[in-house]
Amino acid sequence: MSAELLINVTPSESRVALIENGILQEIHVERHTKRGLVGNIYLGKVSRVLPGMQAAFVDIGLEKAAFLHAADIVVRSELAEEVDSSQIRQQDIKALVRDGQHILVQVIKDPIGTKGARLTTDITIPARYLVFMPGVSHVGVSQRIEEESERQRLKQIVETFNTDDGGFILRTAAEGVGEAELKQDAEFLRRLWKKIQERKKLKKTNILHEDLTLSSRIIRDFVGAELDRIRVDSKLTLQELQRFTKDYVPEMHKLLEHYRGDRPIFDLFDVENEIQRALEKRVDLKSGGYLIIDQTEAMTTIDINTGASVGHRNLEETIFNTNSEATQAIARQLRLRNLGGIIIVDFIDMVDEDHKRRVLHSFDLALAKDRAKTSVHGFTTLGLVEMTRKRTRESLEHILCGGCPVCKGRGFVKTVETVCFEIMREIVRVNRAYAADKFVVYASPMVADALLDDESHMLAELEVFIGKQIKIHAELLYSQENYDVVMM
Repeated sequence: MSAELLINVTPSESRVALIENGILQEIHVERHTKRGLVGNIYLGKVSRVLPGMQAAFVDIGLEKAAFLHAADIVVRSELAEEVDSSQIRQQDIKALVRDGQHILVQVIKDPIGTKGARLTTDITIPARYLVFMPGVSHVGVSQRIEEESERQRLKQIVETFNTDDGGFILRTAAEGVGEAELKQDAEFLRRLWKKIQERKKLKKTNILHEDLTLSSRIIRDFVGAELDRIRVDSKLTLQELQRFTKDYVPEMHKLLEHYRGDRPIFDLFDVENEIQRALEKRVDLKSGGYLIIDQTEAMTTIDINTGASVGHRNLEETIFNTNSEATQAIARQLRLRNLGGIIIVDFIDMVDEDHKRRVLHSFDLALAKDRAKTSVHGFTTLGLVEMTRKRTRESLEHILCGGCPVCKGRGFVKTVETVCFEIMREIVRVNRAYAADKFVVYASPMVADALLDDESHMLAELEVFIGKQIKIHAELLYSQENYDVVMM
């Protein structure tokens, strides 16, 4: 299987596409304005201690001084150099920091309005499966990994490469992950911490570690994956990634290439059109069948239909073949759209139990390629397949789309006929409440046309009923549900 990453960078956003055998499988998007400062590590300088607030202002090189509360100070080796150990337990801000002191801090809350960033000295550096904790020697496991045997397995693996420079927390994503992947994460985090320590020795108020960009995170997460190459269309980003891979993931360095083609890099594998199709509810299958994908706050539902698919033998064969084909399409759409949480798949009803077993087996094989953890629970008594997929980031729809200003997220709008009837009721209501000589209705062109055409007889009857003239005015900027009834 051939696989490569395409990295497209513009001043406003970065996008990374995973291509397998010439087909888009995953798309990752990051808007530069939404990155924020959370996770960044700075060598700051205490500019002012506030005993009354048990806090301090810290200069970290930003426009506004950042805020550090005593409760967010955890004294580790890096602070012990400048703070007397007999005073550490007092947790008094004056005993913990002093004016002019250099201190290693991490941003835990972005600046908002007139308030500066919120800081902590409890440094944590996340990777895909592990979180590194400098100055701590133990290994922790996420409480969301509930099975005790799995918790023990993961803990035993990480303890074998745990050292005195820091400990680790196993993230929820580590569930089911092998030793090689965990070791790669640990080695990456140690290299990163070593670089931070080297920069800290310069004793300059400066940023020591910035939360990784999308491009760097993707390369980090794909360590160990079978990639043929990584093509980048930005020379500046390529140089950044070359430095990053050389320092932290040298095994990925040789895969980097600068894309110099005349065509946009995402045109190579029709990526732009695939992204647009991934935002649509309907997904067509080659056989003539199709999927309908509905994403809601509570869950995602996927419905399979035979459509124009026609079997060569009988209906049962047609259903089985369509369902089997759908398993591959669903697995790809879950990755491409990054759908997570509870997912309900409504396969076309099958009578043959062997067909059900084979469809589930096909589904499991298709989902095996997914880097996110999935769990399929088989057919329910209603013939539905329940499954879960771990949420790793926002879905593609949530990143690229917002609520519809017309339907307000309902997914549908009132019909022209319904709006016409609402307008007529509103005229009657206003006529009873207020004295008016005549009425002017402002509505969308489609509604205005309907009132003057299909509903003209009803409008005429209403004029007779209230004894007043009603004029209709088409307003081009109005949506189908918008209208105004104006008294004259």
